[in-house]
Amino acid sequence: MADLRVSVVYAEPGRHFVRDLDVAPGTTVAEAIRLSAIAELANLSEADLSRVGIFGKPVATNATVRDGDRVEIYRPLKIDPKEARRRRAAK
Repeated sequence: MADLRVSVVYAEPGRHFVRDLDVAPGTTVAEAIRLSAIAELANLSEADLSRVGIFGKPVATNATVRDGDRVEIYRPLKIDPKEARRRRAAK
């Protein structure tokens, strides 16, 4: 079978990382992230790599990628969105 083309992305304020990869069919999200080397470049911990998704939808790290997928590594929230709304409403 032919390789699949996927992208792995991670962004934070002031910088972002995008790696396009050719991977074998059956490759998992975790494997694609490892192959991208973004974790090392962005100095991400193992815990940081547990919040991932494909095209904005959360998925498990053992999900398999499909051709054209964009694997996203999500940053932790600095504040709960509900709490942020409460603070804005209180002003």
